Amino acid sequence: MKTAGTSEKGSRDSPADRPGFGSVRRGLSSLLTLVLLNCLLLGALWVRFGELGPHWLALEAGMIVAIFSLLPRGRSSGTLAVLTALAISLVSLFSFADTAMRQSLARPLNLYLDLRLADSVVHLLQGALGPVRGLLAVTAGGIAGLACVALLTWQLYRLTLPERHRGLRPRVAPALLLGVALVAVPVRWQHPTGVVMALPAIQLITEQSAQIARMRQERARFEEELASALPSPESAAGLYQGLEGRDVVLAFIESYGSTVLDDPRYAPVVRPRLTDMAEALDQAGVHVVTGRLEAPSQGGMSWLGHGSVLSGLWLDNQLRYDLMLASDRTTLVDDFRAAGYHTAALMPAITLAWPEGVRFGYDEIRDHARIDYAGPPLNWVTMPDQFTWSYLEQTIRHRDDGQPVFAELGLISSHAPWTPILEVIDDWGTIGDGRVFERWRDAGERPEDLWRDSDRVREHYARSVGYALETLSSWASTFVDDGVVVIALGDHQPAPLITGDDAPRTVPIHVMATDSMLLVPFERWGFARGVLPPDGETVADPADVRRMSEFRGWFVETFGGRGHSDEEPDGDA
Repeated sequence: MKTAGTSEKGSRDSPADRPGFGSVRRGLSSLLTLVLLNCLLLGALWVRFGELGPHWLALEAGMIVAIFSLLPRGRSSGTLAVLTALAISLVSLFSFADTAMRQSLARPLNLYLDLRLADSVVHLLQGALGPVRGLLAVTAGGIAGLACVALLTWQLYRLTLPERHRGLRPRVAPALLLGVALVAVPVRWQHPTGVVMALPAIQLITEQSAQIARMRQERARFEEELASALPSPESAAGLYQGLEGRDVVLAFIESYGSTVLDDPRYAPVVRPRLTDMAEALDQAGVHVVTGRLEAPSQGGMSWLGHGSVLSGLWLDNQLRYDLMLASDRTTLVDDFRAAGYHTAALMPAITLAWPEGVRFGYDEIRDHARIDYAGPPLNWVTMPDQFTWSYLEQTIRHRDDGQPVFAELGLISSHAPWTPILEVIDDWGTIGDGRVFERWRDAGERPEDLWRDSDRVREHYARSVGYALETLSSWASTFVDDGVVVIALGDHQPAPLITGDDAPRTVPIHVMATDSMLLVPFERWGFARGVLPPDGETVADPADVRRMSEFRGWFVETFGGRGHSDEEPDGDA
């Protein structure tokens, strides 16, 4: 009977139920889960710093493994595993988003403001990779996220204690791990750098909570700024009389930052283009002065720069931009309309509904759908800058009613992914509806191939800015006459991948006119005659550079009804 009983018991127990085997299996499962959690929590930091460090261990990973190893297995622990897996996956997602924001926009993630940018990321992927591949990339990311949640849920649930293993012995090691992790937390806070331990989840939650509190304070501060609005243009008699009825073209050049003038990686490509532009303008009798302005963003969110120039308010985050749109704040568009100008926006990058344009009050909005372009799209770029300049001449300027024009342009050929790089067509009369650009439909490298090599990405960036400037030069030397003043400036610096982490947020600004007296006030405001800004050989001190938001108030003060001012302009918005 004894032998039979022993044999019967052996047939009922699997190897996994034996105490020794179960301990080994649970130890391996705990180690695997710890590694998985650690990679999810610290992976974004490793990507950000380009190495496996400086932190090697996420203390939260140790705590989670210890806690689940102490829990009894059951329905409640299964639910907790699902919730924990979702929470860790979201923390990992937001951590990678934070790294992406720092590398592309040179600022940390702000969930209070940035969740609405998810659609913009999808559109950027579709523009760079194509609609189908962009959608596939987004779908693949979603599937990978769900798979990660499922895997982590399973691993956490496996750590819990089945009923037959609920004695004291299986709980000793997890309890020690939890104690060590908890003791290490204050050590980590006292030594935030130079240690291998990290608290990435707690750090993310702390930072985002602080961001929310700061945004609430920001709302109150911005409302005070709105209360000190500029005088309404409807009451400003003789507004812009100093321009003597000339058209004004305000052109924002994508990613045209001071880096292209100061960084030795880009200056040898871009500075010769500016030298050529100076010669071409001189031969055409066009005068130019150049300065620098500080932009409110870097790497993207161009609308913050546009809005800062137009409104005269410093819009360095989405909240301030939204509050400005929701207010009755007047803008440069209102100023020019009050002065009798026909106002137009030429925005080839706007492919969706643009209620902001209606809010700004343009008489005419030409977005992608309202521009008669028959040429090919060029990856993200819907149409080349040369066509945009040509369309300005063909459609917006030289009105039959003789009304002067204020036109704002968004020039996008220097927008990432910076492929293909076009040539400037010498004969502007051949551009027509853009079919002449068909030859570049499949030119250049695919973005996914180019972006495998960061050095070649930087090379293409410089060349794309060179193309944008060469196009500006060709248009200005051909079409600028005594009837127009041109203001061309960068919308922001490119991403830190291009500039490095410490570059100032300054952009060049060129002002062109055939009447040199119109440019004298700009020189008094700190601009230099020619195509290079003051201190062109070095990066200007950001403290000496005026903000984009100061432009509107100074421009109204300088050209509003006084002709060419002999007084030193104030410069305060």
